[in-house]
Amino acid sequence: MTVGSPAINGRSMIAGAHPTIPYQLKAAITRTRSTAWLLRTRGLADMKGLRIIMYHRVADDRDELAVSPARFRQHMEFLASEGYRVLDVPGVADALVTEELPTRTIGLSFDDGYRDIAENALPVIAEYGFRATVFLSTGVTDGRARFSWYRQQPPLLAWHEVVELDRGGSLEFEAHTVTHPNLLAVDDQRAMAEIADSKVELEERLGRAVSVFSYPAGLFGERERRFVGEAGYRFAVSCEPGANLTTTDRLALHRRQIDARDHLLDFRAKVGGGHDTPLPLRGVYRRLRYGEGSGRPRLAS
Repeated sequence: MTVGSPAINGRSMIAGAHPTIPYQLKAAITRTRSTAWLLRTRGLADMKGLRIIMYHRVADDRDELAVSPARFRQHMEFLASEGYRVLDVPGVADALVTEELPTRTIGLSFDDGYRDIAENALPVIAEYGFRATVFLSTGVTDGRARFSWYRQQPPLLAWHEVVELDRGGSLEFEAHTVTHPNLLAVDDQRAMAEIADSKVELEERLGRAVSVFSYPAGLFGERERRFVGEAGYRFAVSCEPGANLTTTDRLALHRRQIDARDHLLDFRAKVGGGHDTPLPLRGVYRRLRYGEGSGRPRLAS
C-alpha cells in the first residue's frame, strides 16, 4: 500500500502502514511532472533498465486505490500497442540476475489481493498475454486480520481462488507480510514473524517456493531488509521510483504506483521514466511520519 489521501470511500484513515499525503495534491504534482516530461522528451520513453508498475484495485468504486477498469484497459492497450513485453516480478528479477535486460519490457504487480483484480484486471492481462504478480498478506486473506484503512473492506480473493489463479498462467502470488503492519514500528520478533511466516503460509497454500517479498507501504530499513534475506527471499520490491538496473539491490527493487487519477499521459510518463525521481521532500516526510522502530526507512512512494 502506498500514498493515498486522508480518506478512502469517505472514511478516515487509521495511522499505520498507509501514508496520508493529500491525494489531490499528489495528483496535481503528478500531472505537472508528466507534462514537463512530455515537453522535454516529446513522449519518447527512456529505455534504460527495467521498470515495475504497481496497482491495488481495478474497480469503479469511489476508492482512491481503485483504478477504473476502463482506465486500466487503456493502460494495457498502450503497452500492447507500443510493443512492451509485460512480465511478473520474478520474470523481471530473473532478467536482472542474468544481466540480459530486454528492451520494451516492464513488470506488472498488484498489492493486497482484492477480488476485483480477478474480475476486472485478469481478463485484460490474459487477452494480451501479459503476466503479473499479486502480493498477499496471508492473515488478511484468511480473515485473521483486516486492512486498517477500510471500515468496510472490499472483497478479497479467497484461498481457493488464489490457488487456482496461481496455476492459471497469468497471475502468480507472492508475499506481503501476514497482517500488513508498518514494519518499522514493530519489534524484532514481530517483524521477523511477519516476514518469514507469510512466506511459509503462502508456500503451504500454493505448494511451491515463494521468492519475492513486498514491503507494506514500501516502509523498510536495514533491519527489515536483513530479515527478508534471512527468511529466504531472493527478491523484494519497494515503492522507490526508478528503473531497475543490474546493479540495483535485489532486496529493494524499484517500483512505481499507478494511481486512480493517472490519465494516459501520466501512465506514459511513469512507464517512460518521467517519474523516476522521488517527489520533493518525500524523504523528509517519510522519515518524520514513519521512522519509528529499529532502523531508518528507505524512501517510499
